[in-house]
Amino acid sequence: MKEYSQKQGLKSREVALEIFSEVTNSRTTFDEAMARNLKFPNLDLKDRAFVHLLVAVTLRHRGQLDMLVKGYLKHALPKRANLINNILQLGAAQLLFLKSPPHAVVDTAVLMCRKFPGQKGLVNAILRKISLVGIEKLNEIDIKFNTPRWLWENWLQHYGEKNAREIAIAHTIEPPLDITVMSNPDFWAEKLKGNIQSGNTVRLKKKGDITRLPGFKEGKWWVQDYAASLPAKILLSMLPQNGKDLKILDLCAAPGGKTAQLALSGAIVTAVDKSSKRMQILKDNMKRLNLSVDTIMADARVWSPKELQNGVLLDLPCSSTGVIRRHPELPLKKSLKEINKMSEIQIEITKNALNMLNVEGILVYSVCSLQKEEAEDVIYKVMSECKGVSPVPIEVSAPGKPVTVGKVKAGFRTKPSDNKKQGGMDGFFIFALRRNF
Repeated sequence: MKEYSQKQGLKSREVALEIFSEVTNSRTTFDEAMARNLKFPNLDLKDRAFVHLLVAVTLRHRGQLDMLVKGYLKHALPKRANLINNILQLGAAQLLFLKSPPHAVVDTAVLMCRKFPGQKGLVNAILRKISLVGIEKLNEIDIKFNTPRWLWENWLQHYGEKNAREIAIAHTIEPPLDITVMSNPDFWAEKLKGNIQSGNTVRLKKKGDITRLPGFKEGKWWVQDYAASLPAKILLSMLPQNGKDLKILDLCAAPGGKTAQLALSGAIVTAVDKSSKRMQILKDNMKRLNLSVDTIMADARVWSPKELQNGVLLDLPCSSTGVIRRHPELPLKKSLKEINKMSEIQIEITKNALNMLNVEGILVYSVCSLQKEEAEDVIYKVMSECKGVSPVPIEVSAPGKPVTVGKVKAGFRTKPSDNKKQGGMDGFFIFALRRNF
């Protein structure tokens, strides 16, 4: 990774410590912690990028870093000194992954121990030892420890050890940035120095402030991972005229990437979301893209349209374990109990959404989750309780694997470890259902 000099200094590392500590000690997400930190906006652009990178890398390898640090402790640190453990993890991440100069890492880490002056010697000694042993010592620690035990065992059960390890590896790698362009992907791939993944999906090689990139303000593209573009593509491919002039509902629609795909096809789109804040983001996105959609604020569990629809896109709220590589703090915030509760809501919304279809109408269900509880289990439950519904074979040319229900390949799953040579992709489960009467 890119080397960072001591110019980032004490201030940026203290901000990183504050953000990392808030994320690991509370329900606060990484994005929320950055937004709430009063010092973060006052850093210059380079220092903000350094803070974001340092915290993200430390979160991605948190389990291994924690075990590495504890291996040098003769006695466990008291709970009140948890800040020292965070300083050590951030320091180790700088040494092993950011390749920061050891003297800069050690000196600033010692200075950050001002609340625990008695631990300065310990921090100095441990980080100096880590600087000497290098990454090989960390690689001796099983990568599975970056994943909470309950989640790791869940993946072992559903995917097997080989796939579970590939997923865990993918979660340690910073993901690329994908965009969906309105048209002319070859032009935009060249303009933005990216490469075409498929169709209108362009993968960018460099990140930064996306609002400053050519075409953003003009509404020529929007941010959307390759995998996230598949549900709308699949639904449109199943409808006559690829959805043109047909009525389509996008439920739980915000922030609107899939809404934009549907509208761009020429469909008559109604976007539904119960969050006023998220709906405003969707409206702002549609305005920037110059796309026309109807918007309704409503709870998809109980709401129903005035007219039956040709298609429904149902990209449901979920555990989001398929996007851990983008949000490395997520495993700290989730539990199996929460996932099971979420699946009940998913079943409720899906059953209601099927009633919104006309005869022969198509519903495409999707979640950015790796959990079977939010995928196959939901579909089986819905199909067992809803009459006149059948799975529809999915034909899609993309990295990933078909999912079979009964004898019908009506589902498709992507994992973060798919499309590996191109930089991976988000984890999604997609399934298609038809209303027969």
